[in-house]
Amino acid sequence: MPTTISTADARKHFADIVNKVAYGNEPIVLTRRGQEVAALVSMKEFELLQQIEERIDIEDAKKALAEPGENIPAKEVWEKLGL
Repeated sequence: MPTTISTADARKHFADIVNKVAYGNEPIVLTRRGQEVAALVSMKEFELLQQIEERIDIEDAKKALAEPGENIPAKEVWEKLGL
């Protein structure tokens, strides 16, 4: 279970919190008025989350490519969107 701390306390002890997260690999959940608003995680955990997200995106792209229908070139879509 991650440690939970208020944003007010986090401001007071920012350096200590960063060290716990960075070197102790201890995630910290920040709260504001008792509600969870953010989480601090180590770079190692953040990179793992990014890899998971990329794998999900790749799987979604593969599924979309396998769907029947006409493929539209990206340039055509961008033109229709005015990009």
